[in-house]
Amino acid sequence: MFEMLDFDPTTVDEAGLIDRIAQLERLKSTAAAAQARMTAALDLMRRTAEADAGIPMRKRGQGLASEIGLARRESPKQGSRHLGFARALVHEMPHTLAALESGVLSEWRATLLVKESACLDVEDRRTLDAEMCADPTTLEGKGDKRIEADAKAIAYRLDPHAVVDRARQAEKDRCVSVRPAADAMAWVSILLPVAQGVAVYAALKRAADTTCDGRSRGQVMADTAFERITARPADVPIPVTVDVVITDETLLGGDTEPARIPGYGPIPAAVARHLISNTVGDDRSRATLRRLYRHPKTGTLVTMESRARRFPKALAAFIALRDDTCRTPYCNAPIRHIDHAVPDSRGGPTSAVNGNGVCEACNYAKEAPGWRVRTSKEFDCHTTEVTTPTGTTYTGKAPPLPGRNQEHVTSIDVARFRVVVRRRAA
Repeated sequence: MFEMLDFDPTTVDEAGLIDRIAQLERLKSTAAAAQARMTAALDLMRRTAEADAGIPMRKRGQGLASEIGLARRESPKQGSRHLGFARALVHEMPHTLAALESGVLSEWRATLLVKESACLDVEDRRTLDAEMCADPTTLEGKGDKRIEADAKAIAYRLDPHAVVDRARQAEKDRCVSVRPAADAMAWVSILLPVAQGVAVYAALKRAADTTCDGRSRGQVMADTAFERITARPADVPIPVTVDVVITDETLLGGDTEPARIPGYGPIPAAVARHLISNTVGDDRSRATLRRLYRHPKTGTLVTMESRARRFPKALAAFIALRDDTCRTPYCNAPIRHIDHAVPDSRGGPTSAVNGNGVCEACNYAKEAPGWRVRTSKEFDCHTTEVTTPTGTTYTGKAPPLPGRNQEHVTSIDVARFRVVVRRRAA
């Protein structure tokens, strides 16, 4: 392995480089199979130890998915997927595991097989595993869609009722989500049953086909979706509440340092000033300004503290602005809980230093036996240390706030206002 990695590419011809690339791809699959075996072994070891310790069945393995995510430098959600993947491969799909280990399957394609067989009972799942992967030569030349389609066909043949029940269950997962996009834009995603999803797209496409006013098809479809969801014309102002974290230099002095919208990310200074100025100049809007102070060299917020067990609203807002996303390393999920790093029951104070903004999954994971979370202000930067039951420690630091580090104390302004959103002219 190390011989393949440690060489000068300029000493190998094109055929040699292609061969090395193929070998490394097989090596990645083999490593994924080894990780799956180790993950399944860890799961069995942990559950056996907890059973011997008298821990109830429903609490065994609590926090293990988060540990796996941390070890792989991924989020707890991804850690849970890796754990389920490992259990399925090692205990129920030996042929798929062998194909992954030999490099015939990639980790993603093995994941597709696990996913499509999840609705089957153990015996049917093993039958699908054998039909798909017992003969590795049948996998040659198959891409992601072909493997997924073949697995779906076999699953439906083996247990059509389970597949139908799974589809009905999936309807309960319909949802709407939003995530940041480039250039101060946002992606809004709607997960719907296939018939409804196709109907939505067909309606938007029909509107684009019958509109000719200088806008592109994509613009017409986006504006139509906005109008039909909000019941407002796209070119009429609509009020929304937005928090913007911005330095005093950017707000008042024309500085170019970006601002930040909590839960979205950084936005250009000019865009932030434009949003705020539009709000201040609009009679229907209301703007408030709260001033916080950051450290002159590190950009971290000044501490706050409370004697209450629960975090007061002002202190919770302070921590949420400081942390931006879940403070568990590699997680970055939206903050759902503001909680004590060292629990109140063990003498942890209700303070900014001992407070962490975390997602729901991470907050519950750290309550499992053997987990320990500590916080500090190392070099005046709020730092979180997460120690798992195996004794491994992972460190995460609060993201820097907007503003350049300067020799004098500067302020951070948090502007909450109702922003007037207008459709951009075609």
